[in-house]
Amino acid sequence: MIEHLVALATFLGLVLASFGCLAFHPRLPERHRNEETHNVVRLTANIFVVMTSLVLGLLINSSKTAFDAIDHNVHAFATELILLDRTLRAYGPETADARARLAVYVERAIEGTWPTTDAAPVVEDVAAEKLLDDVGAALRDLHPADDERAALKIEWRQRFQKVIELRWALIEHWDGTVPAPLLAVLTAWLTLIFASFSYRAPANAVVISTLVVGAALISSALFLILDMDSPFTGSIRVSPSAMETALAHIRR
Repeated sequence: MIEHLVALATFLGLVLASFGCLAFHPRLPERHRNEETHNVVRLTANIFVVMTSLVLGLLINSSKTAFDAIDHNVHAFATELILLDRTLRAYGPETADARARLAVYVERAIEGTWPTTDAAPVVEDVAAEKLLDDVGAALRDLHPADDERAALKIEWRQRFQKVIELRWALIEHWDGTVPAPLLAVLTAWLTLIFASFSYRAPANAVVISTLVVGAALISSALFLILDMDSPFTGSIRVSPSAMETALAHIRR
């Protein structure tokens, strides 16, 4: 929801800055509308145009990289869950209780991370963590009777540890990576740039339409940056299909 508000506020700010400069420029004294003043305004705006372009490009790249990394971790997490279940299945019927608890955990993790309602995703679900701890407790009660099962125990212990590590990696990267102060500074730069565009510009339909469309596109870029920066919420989010596939394999 915050990305919608930021995009809307940015759009309104850019449009107001543009229209305000269009409206008040003809009312300025002549000494504020001469060519020397226009050159200073244009050169100053050019500096911020370059800086803003670089920052926007870096933010888009950073958000996309973070989104792809989390998507990769989700798939790796689902893969480790499937491999852990397969190892437990190979161990024998003694692991039935642990596998059942693992299925309950995966189901809870899916419901908490990708809720079907408008509820916010659970960042650090204590109940889900308890379910995963129960899986570990059930596994610790297993005592292999032969070398083959001893080797399988070593393997599922490694798999289980990897599952815990990936879970915490996802939790640690849950929050966005775009600093709010940087976003505020970037918005201020954009406001200055759009105000400078309107300086000495004719107030006709082409100019007004261009400024409105430009403000809308810039706001859309900020929306995409913030939306990708929150990979489990919003319109662009990590798909739960990998976890759902893992749950289906575990329930077999």
